[in-house]
Amino acid sequence: MQLLYRRCAGLDVHAKSVTACIRRRLKGSSAVECEEAVFGTFTQDLLRLRKWLRQHGVTQVAMESTGVYWIPVWNVLEGPGLKLMLVNPATVRALRGRKTDRIDARRLAEYLQHGLLNGSFVPSRRLRQLRELTRMRVHVQQDRNRVINRIGRLLETVNIKLSAVASNIVGVSGKAMLRALAAGVRRPETLAHKALGTLRTKIPELIAAFDGRPDAHFEWMLNRLLEKLDWLDAELAGINRQLDERMRDYADLIRRLDTIPGVDVVVAQAVIAETGTDMTQFPDAAHLASWAGLCPGNAESAGKRFSGRTRKGDRYLRRILVQSAWAAAHTNGSFLQALFFRIARRRGEKKACVAVAHRIATIIWKIIRDGGIYEEAGADFFDRIRPERTARKLTRRLERLGFEVTVRRRPIDPAAANEIVAAEICGKCNRWRLAKCIHHAPKPKRPYTRRTSESAT
Repeated sequence: MQLLYRRCAGLDVHAKSVTACIRRRLKGSSAVECEEAVFGTFTQDLLRLRKWLRQHGVTQVAMESTGVYWIPVWNVLEGPGLKLMLVNPATVRALRGRKTDRIDARRLAEYLQHGLLNGSFVPSRRLRQLRELTRMRVHVQQDRNRVINRIGRLLETVNIKLSAVASNIVGVSGKAMLRALAAGVRRPETLAHKALGTLRTKIPELIAAFDGRPDAHFEWMLNRLLEKLDWLDAELAGINRQLDERMRDYADLIRRLDTIPGVDVVVAQAVIAETGTDMTQFPDAAHLASWAGLCPGNAESAGKRFSGRTRKGDRYLRRILVQSAWAAAHTNGSFLQALFFRIARRRGEKKACVAVAHRIATIIWKIIRDGGIYEEAGADFFDRIRPERTARKLTRRLERLGFEVTVRRRPIDPAAANEIVAAEICGKCNRWRLAKCIHHAPKPKRPYTRRTSESAT
């Protein structure tokens, strides 16, 4: 087998040790020799590892992605002179009975020397820091949701039915009522009149909802939970400020991604942190969707297709894209909403949501690579692709209901035809004799989305 590199190294990384193997071809022959060493994982040990690799003229290094233990090794070795490759352990699994640290390092070096390894995508240090911030925001938001759920359960234990009346028990009105309740206010009328805005129309229901049996223990528990909720709100606001400051250079890209239905600032920031802005890492949009875990799996044998479950991918990117798909499915008049219901009729809402997330990933890949903004195709895109077929389907549906239907195409008004030419309708829509181009439909009005749309449900 042809050798791709004359000398390279494989690293078997653990929590307390790094086993390294340098594999090099002898000059003037096809023989190969190996040199092995074991290093610790303290910073000084990793610096000695880097010096040892450079002394032997190694420029190509491969290591497995073992938990978080590879990260400090990568950070120390990263730099000019060494080209690092991170490998999925599942692709270089050892044979049964041949599993030691030395064998693993030797196997990595051999596979790397023959060009048999595919490296994982590791973004730059700046993007890795942004990833840590966006992922921290996810976990803080999840902690916040858990505290809100605990507040709801605590209210139920004393028969206070606030969640049955207010859709958000920790909104402005909800927090005011909960703080008064934790301070010892027991009269339902006093608590109910702290409601603001449209919630004041439900004051009679609020009075009935606050007719519970709170006690001193309940007040102490509610105070602790409200304090924790306030701390998490401040933590979330601090993370958002830090992200806004660090992502100023991506303001234009965030604005362009925000034109996609279901995508807001939170989603755009998470996408940029996970994928970066260099789409050369993904040859096409299908590679990005597969990397995010939004493609059907392949399980086929003897001509039979088995489970099509999606593969594991970047769970943070998959999560935020699926949430965006669900928001897009509720954006009236959008192409993504039409795509959602088109698939949901046959496959169900969950699979339709993943399919829409796959389409959003495709749109994101194109916007980041080519620039531009999202161009809305309209909710009637699929109906207008083949209008004759749509007319036949609707005719058969009416006939099944007992109606007698006669379909006739409306004659084109010459004045309208001139307007179509002036609007530069595309050739395909002109052949279909459409009144307007479906590829330049106006963008529908998007609903308001809160910044905290990333919250888990």
